[in-house]
Amino acid sequence: MIFAGFYMEEEPTAPSPDSELKEYLHSLQNSGAKLGLERVKRLLKELGNPQDDFKCILVGGTSGKGSTVAMLSSVLSFSGNKVGRFTSPHLSSLTERIAVDGEQISIEQFSEVIGRIKQAIERMSVDPDFEHPAFFEVITAAAFLHFQEEEVDFAVLEVGLGGRLDATNVTNPLVSVITNVSLEHTRILGDTVEKIALEKAGIIKKNGILVTASQDKKVLSVFEKVCKERKSKILRLGKEILLKKSESSLAGQTFDVSVNGKTYHQLSIPLAGGHQLENAACALGAVHALDLQGILISEKGVKMGLRRVFWPGRLEIIQGEPLVILDCAKDPEAMKRLAETVETLEFGKLVLVLGISSDKNIKKMVNAIVPNADLVIATAHKVMDRAANPKDISKEVGKLKKDCLVIDDVKEAVKKAISLAEEKDLILVTGSLFTVGEAREVWENKKEKSLGRDFNEVLRN
Repeated sequence: MIFAGFYMEEEPTAPSPDSELKEYLHSLQNSGAKLGLERVKRLLKELGNPQDDFKCILVGGTSGKGSTVAMLSSVLSFSGNKVGRFTSPHLSSLTERIAVDGEQISIEQFSEVIGRIKQAIERMSVDPDFEHPAFFEVITAAAFLHFQEEEVDFAVLEVGLGGRLDATNVTNPLVSVITNVSLEHTRILGDTVEKIALEKAGIIKKNGILVTASQDKKVLSVFEKVCKERKSKILRLGKEILLKKSESSLAGQTFDVSVNGKTYHQLSIPLAGGHQLENAACALGAVHALDLQGILISEKGVKMGLRRVFWPGRLEIIQGEPLVILDCAKDPEAMKRLAETVETLEFGKLVLVLGISSDKNIKKMVNAIVPNADLVIATAHKVMDRAANPKDISKEVGKLKKDCLVIDDVKEAVKKAISLAEEKDLILVTGSLFTVGEAREVWENKKEKSLGRDFNEVLRN
């Protein structure tokens, strides 16, 4: 560079905020996942405990958490509240996890709150007993800071893993929702539904209110015992919460819900599948729980919020002729529910694109959905060290005497399915949220990868 007659060396280009952010998040990923509340409590204390500045609702469970969070957030927003929504993992962008009234945090805002968290961690690191917070704990703290800055009235939080030791459980929720419980993450949470239920019951607070759609007697026995010990109320689907389905199709469903005698008539959601009605019933149970605490949500807000809810990747129709449906079923129970819905549809042949995570029960998932298929294409998502080998999926498919192709790349598998299908056929892409997230990119026009797609390897299901 020439300046005032002097030669100066060109200064190296400063790293962009995005590159610094990615480098930091990569370093967190390398530290691995950790359960426990002490690290996140110390971090939040250093940040001024932002989680204490708004009302919270916690939503846990094996499946249906994200949909329930989306419905409840929408209902609260349409009732005139400013609502933060925290979910995990994500389909396309890391910033999807943190949203206010449906608008996800911007990269600039995300970089700013992560920067504040890094500074707090640096201050804490002088303590000889310091242990660095894990990736999920940092993202949770980022959500709390953003919600504080946005001055939300409510934050609806999806529990990441289990409940008792999950970072979201530092809050004091007005309502705790546990959608359902089945075997998952058995090496971490326990090898029986009772053990897993006890971990998830960790989000039930003293003198609190639990809402659940679980129909498992063993699970309910655990919940009822914990509620009795903590003097908490319980609202159960099939007892205090009654659900009546009216009409359903791929375009959506209409239904009635009654909670302790108060009935909401002619509700509708633009989401298919009987399990989504159960999730909606949980959302209405949470609304009633707020009502018990003097927080009134209008029936108009309930109806509008449910009618306008949007939650991609859940029986999502993304193309017609041939019909392509994306669904994030990620465990045997969710796959069983998906199979039940598929059996109600009319189509020619079913081409199944199946990519499963390695920590799931591949055999049970295959046995639940593959009998409906005419052709299976086994594939693998790109999340580092998380995808099951598609050859292992193919082996289980072969036991059911079904034709199966192996195509390692999800997007190539989807394109192959479309090329083989006829107009009246159905292509179903499922097995993992990660698989669906990669498949959606086939229909996206964006040429540049977002921050979130670059960080697929730091996600956890």
